[in-house]
Amino acid sequence: MAITIDSARGIFPNTLSADAVPALTARFNQLSAEDQLAWTWFAFLEMGKTITVAAPGAASMQFAEGILNQIKQMTFPEQTQVMCDLANHADTPICRTYATWSPNIKLGFWNQLGEWMEQGIVAPIPAGYQLSANAKAVLETLKALDQGQQITVLRNSVVDMGFDVNKLGSYTKISEPVVPPKEKSQRTQVTIQGINNPTVLSYMNNLNANDFDELIKLFVPDGALQPPFQRPIVGKDAILRFFREECQNLNLLPERGISEPAEDGYTQVKVTGKVQTPWFGAAVGMNMAWRFLLNPEGKIFFVAIDLLASPKELLNLVR
Repeated sequence: MAITIDSARGIFPNTLSADAVPALTARFNQLSAEDQLAWTWFAFLEMGKTITVAAPGAASMQFAEGILNQIKQMTFPEQTQVMCDLANHADTPICRTYATWSPNIKLGFWNQLGEWMEQGIVAPIPAGYQLSANAKAVLETLKALDQGQQITVLRNSVVDMGFDVNKLGSYTKISEPVVPPKEKSQRTQVTIQGINNPTVLSYMNNLNANDFDELIKLFVPDGALQPPFQRPIVGKDAILRFFREECQNLNLLPERGISEPAEDGYTQVKVTGKVQTPWFGAAVGMNMAWRFLLNPEGKIFFVAIDLLASPKELLNLVR
């Protein structure tokens, strides 16, 4: 039977991903718009306490600067209305602009609002305001997750706010500028215990170097990449777009792996390790697994990226 993207998704089925993330995101989505907004206020105010601090760079936030300056000049009631509009998916100019931003810009936008709320620049949470029981339960569950899972839930919670992007018609997605690849002299080479496959090593090294043009050459034309908790992205053009929009300035720290023969001359490889992102900094690493299926020529037919359930999953390399 020919290998397909669907069959490839089943390699290393014992990999335990952090199912708490989509489960908590689903619970958040079931909250009312008012509860979602209040939850977001409290969650971003908690950042730096129990929740990982975000540190958006200037390159990311320049695209939100105009909207943030508008909000800064508004009265407190007007500021609160903007945030309510975002949670309610209202059809307003600000909500339409917000819908075109990349997830990282949206996350940085809410982080800035949270900082301004603490500074008294943006309308604070009303004195004595209490989260509903459902919203409080979702927030308490968030606090109990590890840092990598926390930031993923926070990111998910703000991605779908604003006007429905499917109703925008034609629009230009606003993302951070593509960072040029690192100079050859500045690149470091990863080592992975148990793995010497040149394709897998090149994947890690090119991604760490922001060298997406070289990275995409490792894939077959109809290959696929499956980000955490998403459907596979199929085709080199779509995968390259994902790398440029979502994977800049990552620091992959693979630790160990296992390689096994698969059907029809294919090879399946599982690698576990950590990823540091610009949002976390070097102090925090997300526990990750990469599951590769390589064709007989050594090209990537499929790779899944999994956010792991716990640090102990870093050692789970069985089929």
